[in-house]
Amino acid sequence: MDTSKPLNKPIQKSRFLQTVEILGVSAKLGMTSFGGPIAHLGYYHEEYVSRRKWLDERSYADLVALCQFLPGPASSQVGIGIGLSRGGVLGAIAAWLGFTLPSAIVLIVFALFMQGMDVGSAFWLHGLKLTAVSIVAQAVWSMGRKLATGRSRATIAILAAAISLIWPNAFIQVFVIAIAGIVGLWLYRKSTDSQAESTFFVPISRKWSVVCLVLYFGLLLILPLLVRIFGGGGTTNGLLLFDSFYRTGSLVFGGGHVVLPLLQGEVIHTGWVTESDFLAGYGLVQAVPGPLFTFASYLGVLISGIPGAIIATIAIFLPAFLLIVGVLPFWNSLRHNNNVQGALQGVNAAVVGILLAALYNPIWTTSVNTALDFVLVLLLFGMLIYWKLPSWSVVLAGAAGGVLLGILGS
Repeated sequence: MDTSKPLNKPIQKSRFLQTVEILGVSAKLGMTSFGGPIAHLGYYHEEYVSRRKWLDERSYADLVALCQFLPGPASSQVGIGIGLSRGGVLGAIAAWLGFTLPSAIVLIVFALFMQGMDVGSAFWLHGLKLTAVSIVAQAVWSMGRKLATGRSRATIAILAAAISLIWPNAFIQVFVIAIAGIVGLWLYRKSTDSQAESTFFVPISRKWSVVCLVLYFGLLLILPLLVRIFGGGGTTNGLLLFDSFYRTGSLVFGGGHVVLPLLQGEVIHTGWVTESDFLAGYGLVQAVPGPLFTFASYLGVLISGIPGAIIATIAIFLPAFLLIVGVLPFWNSLRHNNNVQGALQGVNAAVVGILLAALYNPIWTTSVNTALDFVLVLLLFGMLIYWKLPSWSVVLAGAAGGVLLGILGS
């Protein structure tokens, strides 16, 4: 892929049209991005970097690296960051809404009408898991060719993949990224990188960023106090619910799957949701596209109906939104510092390695079971890499292929 082509900069469009464009693109991703947080990064890469060129390889990798460090759903934060770059705060909101609403709506419907439905054995779902394999493989291929070139960076990527596979832990991944940054600072801080001067627009002031950061930490402190003052019953249930899900969203490192034990403690131990309903909903969220954090939408319905779903969904994503909007303007300046550029070269190589490890486990190990599965993955990979077909068509082909494999195997 030739990343030397000029980026499609967000100019010569009204703010309204930019926002509508961001909403439409992110909604398409929200309806087609199956496979979990790591797979989402692959879908993002194909849509935002390869196809639309809204940002270059280096900017995308830097944004992914930053979001790996921040608490919250990393894939959603990357999408919010891209929306912020493209269309300001309205663009960030549109990117979040578009990516989140499809799965949130589906899970709300499931919670209302379809509890007990078994979707785990559906043939089309197996096909979508195989599609995620091809999407992530394409991301590893494309990012590796740009960010893990040369002996030293390839070595960092390989070691990062090995460590992530041997010790599959979210905190280990953060540790690996930090060590890779130190190594990159040592190896590359004096080197010139032709890709270092990448363009990443952040059209908001640092004052707004400080406001967002103050809100992030302020709500963590104030919400529990308000719950204690006003109590947790009657009409203040919404306040208690908001506090619980906001705190959960603020303390999750490592992506969507890590939210399970935190939410379990919040909603089961308090008696809001039964364990069987909780596990049934967690099974359902694996079957829909979009962020795993929309599990909160399902739980919100069980706790307090549609209003509960709205409160829980906003509360669990709000910390991630405030953090990425608060940090990005400062990050955009820091990443052009020579020392930071050197560290980022190491970090970006490590991100490729971590993505490679995730391609094997859990994506490959939970999806590719037979030779026919591998054949379908190869076909889908070819559709992306060589035939240059859009991701939505590959998703449809994967679902159809899963049904065909199910028929052949039955």
